[in-house]
Amino acid sequence: MSGRVALAVAVLSAALVVPAAGATASTSLRITVWPHGKGKGGSKSWTLSCNPLGGTLPKRVNACRRLAVLRTPFAPVPPDAVCTQIYGGPAVAYVRGTFRGRPVRAWFNRQDGCEIDRWSRVGVLFPIGTAATG
Repeated sequence: MSGRVALAVAVLSAALVVPAAGATASTSLRITVWPHGKGKGGSKSWTLSCNPLGGTLPKRVNACRRLAVLRTPFAPVPPDAVCTQIYGGPAVAYVRGTFRGRPVRAWFNRQDGCEIDRWSRVGVLFPIGTAATG
């Protein structure tokens, strides 16, 4: 019986030491935000790398930590979603690159409640003032 316990402890210890696949895969993103809408007043751009940490985005550590806990941060709003008709401002963002080693190309806006929620989940990637966040 003690052999089984030792084996179980060894397996659990190994599981705690080995990071999840998503935690070790590379993330390299280019973020472009149009605070006043695309084609209105120019854009701002940043880069972000996680594993290893780098880039020009402010609060890179927070951004990488936030992305690490989200399962699908760049997934679009499902087509059958019911969204509140709340306008969050004209800001538009585009994120491209790799996330956990997979290609990413995602647009964000603040046109309704679902899009505002989606923007807010990864808001650390968009360090601009918006109507909702000041």
